[in-house]
Amino acid sequence: MPICTSCTRAVPYLYTVYASADNLRLEKCPNARCGAFADPYVEHGALTLLLDLVLLKLGVYRHLLYNRGTPPRRLAGASASSSVTGESGAVAGENAGENAGAGANVEEKGNVDVDAVDEGAHTAAAKETARWALLAELGATLVLVDAFIRYTYLHIHPDAGADAIPARWTKYAALAFMRVLLGTTAETLAFHGGITVTCVALMSLLDFVHVRFPPQSPSTSSIRHEFRLSLISFSLFYSSITKLFLLFLLTIWLPAPPSYTPLPPWVPFGSDFLAGTMIERVVSLLDDTALDRAWVVRNVLGGMCAGFGLRVILDIHPVFSTIIILSGWAAKTAVATLLSAWVGGSQRSGEAWLAYSIP
Repeated sequence: MPICTSCTRAVPYLYTVYASADNLRLEKCPNARCGAFADPYVEHGALTLLLDLVLLKLGVYRHLLYNRGTPPRRLAGASASSSVTGESGAVAGENAGENAGAGANVEEKGNVDVDAVDEGAHTAAAKETARWALLAELGATLVLVDAFIRYTYLHIHPDAGADAIPARWTKYAALAFMRVLLGTTAETLAFHGGITVTCVALMSLLDFVHVRFPPQSPSTSSIRHEFRLSLISFSLFYSSITKLFLLFLLTIWLPAPPSYTPLPPWVPFGSDFLAGTMIERVVSLLDDTALDRAWVVRNVLGGMCAGFGLRVILDIHPVFSTIIILSGWAAKTAVATLLSAWVGGSQRSGEAWLAYSIP
């Protein structure tokens, strides 16, 4: 069932389609404290979704993870006109009908349509299968992009500076790229596997605690009810788009070479004034020789984005999401250590791979 992207409460429909496909109306959240549109992203295109993913917008994560592919409510002819003209009366009638027909519903519970139940189970199974297929396609694409970024990082000429370019596409280069691709795939599987196992164990523990010590105010969120194992990898892949986007920019625009332009005459006096101060030490940390931007983006920013994505589907305290990310990093580090010599092809490249992979 879809959820509201603002308050995460379950909603029956996201939007209603009338006589023509272009005539639609967004549904509002039934939660009286919310009242917002259930999912405004159903009207947005792929470019808007991609930009909001890069910017880590919470609503687009909930749209892609829970609401994507949800069929609309379709009204046509007399139903559409009566719905438009008498919407408030219809809603009131529905509420009254629910209260008046409670006894009838109780009597009808003994007569369950077995075919309808089987059809619903088949639809849910088909939806889950399509979700795993989409996950495999998305994962293969992002792993390929990640492998290209790593290959570029490992195989540029070490002394060429900003004019460095990847080596020629020879048989050796193709084999080197295949090793990087396989190593990236193994690291990704280890990272997702470690996080998935930790998530399942932690969620089971939290469920056990909630059963033994029920919370005083139960949550109205439908996040836990709609939880699926495939959502873990989906959230990790979606959150990695921000990291891969910035790493791709660093791959295209390499650091500028040192400038030998004569400095103004006042610079030495300023340097002498700041020598030995905290400002000089802070500024020196931003130098290209001291700061590895790719490592910071991949591990620091990437870890924060992964934690953000996990909180969307788990709805837990940041401390628990941090523990989950650390377990994934541990599994990834173990695999990177085992594969570093083989992926790099040489001791120097293997050390570079290991330094680039380990948090």
